[in-house]
Amino acid sequence: MKVKQISVFLENKNGRLSEVTRILSDGEISLRALTIADTADFGILRIIAEQPDKCLDLLQKNNFTARVTEVIGVRLDDRPGSLHEVMQIFEDNNVNIEYLYSTLMLMDDKVVIMFKVEDIDHGLDIIKKNGMEAITAF
Repeated sequence: MKVKQISVFLENKNGRLSEVTRILSDGEISLRALTIADTADFGILRIIAEQPDKCLDLLQKNNFTARVTEVIGVRLDDRPGSLHEVMQIFEDNNVNIEYLYSTLMLMDDKVVIMFKVEDIDHGLDIIKKNGMEAITAF
């Protein structure tokens, strides 16, 4: 089945990503997957949302450049080698993969999101000071 992915162009500046999450939160949009690719000046946020059409509409109404791309969601067993099996099938059948990313997952009934921050120690300190839990491994 094809899945609608929302791609959002973002300037690489403080608060811009938070603005997107605020808009989606206020619009009661549940996120199922997200990833961001960045350069020094801008990034592309890719979102799989429970309501993709509403998500796109909210972002565009708030002056974000956003568009829909179709992607494929593949369910895999949680075991070593399952990703490679799909990759090998694609390779054997000349399917070129442009990019991939994982969905948001549950760990002990909590969603885990990985953040890359400029100063890791400072980021961890802020997490602890705000009563949040940082994981050490999956």
